[in-house]
Amino acid sequence: MKTDIYTRLTDQIVADLEKGVRPWMKPWSGGNTEGRIFRPLRHNGEPYRGINVLMLWGAAIEKGYAAPYWMTFRQAKEMGAHVKKGEQGSLVVYAGAITRTEADPATGAEEEREIPFLKGYTVFNVQQIEGLPERYGVPAEPVPPASPLSRIAQAESFFAATGADIRHGGHRAFYAPGPDLVQMPPFEAFRDAESYYATLAHEVTHWTSHKSRLDRSFGRKRFGDEGYAMEELVAELGAAFLSADLALTPEVRDDHAAYIGSWLKVLKGDRRAIFTAASHAQRAADFLHGTQGREIAA
Repeated sequence: MKTDIYTRLTDQIVADLEKGVRPWMKPWSGGNTEGRIFRPLRHNGEPYRGINVLMLWGAAIEKGYAAPYWMTFRQAKEMGAHVKKGEQGSLVVYAGAITRTEADPATGAEEEREIPFLKGYTVFNVQQIEGLPERYGVPAEPVPPASPLSRIAQAESFFAATGADIRHGGHRAFYAPGPDLVQMPPFEAFRDAESYYATLAHEVTHWTSHKSRLDRSFGRKRFGDEGYAMEELVAELGAAFLSADLALTPEVRDDHAAYIGSWLKVLKGDRRAIFTAASHAQRAADFLHGTQGREIAA
């Protein structure tokens, strides 16, 4: 089962990338969601995390679901509802570990060892289910965006609270590890406010990689190697997660199209790479959310 899950999702993402499509951008660029932006939610309103976000985003786009809630067959039944006849569920995974006591071959002493496992199970979108309470319906139409150059207060306060050194000027957006700063073009250089904040989300995800924060390197040694490709993948996923959390539309950056070939090489060489990248992206998003509400030194 473990290998099957890794292979199944990786093959799906590889197929999209080979077409030049970044699947984590689909929930915003595809017509089925009509511009709605949300993380997939469990039946109790808890957001899915990591790789499950990508899996359910993909399923929602493929099947045209606009509702964010997902639940198991049993959870629907416990609410007095039922899955519509003929509906097929979508795969999500649960990662855990079991503890096993084994004898040390050298000493004979018994020691406990944790063995990780990955378990798959099936969930259904609420649009596949009849008889649910009204709260599980399709979200209302989104509020029309503000004028193109209007600042978005929620995003402004979020990125300010991170404490990242964000500077403006020039024509490129990047994170510089040495001086530990994020460089952005002027706000007015972007076609709209959402493009600015979505790009900033990408660069601030890179900012979390610093050794004083999450210390994420992937063995990077030179520009363009597999370590750099993995870090770019983490930043793309992290920006998508943050954009969903902040109700922003992720920015498809043309300068990152060049990474698709590198990502394909990484994913084809390691069937667990997308799971690793999604896990690191979730940690980055968690770190940034964790900065909210604390005082930032002047």
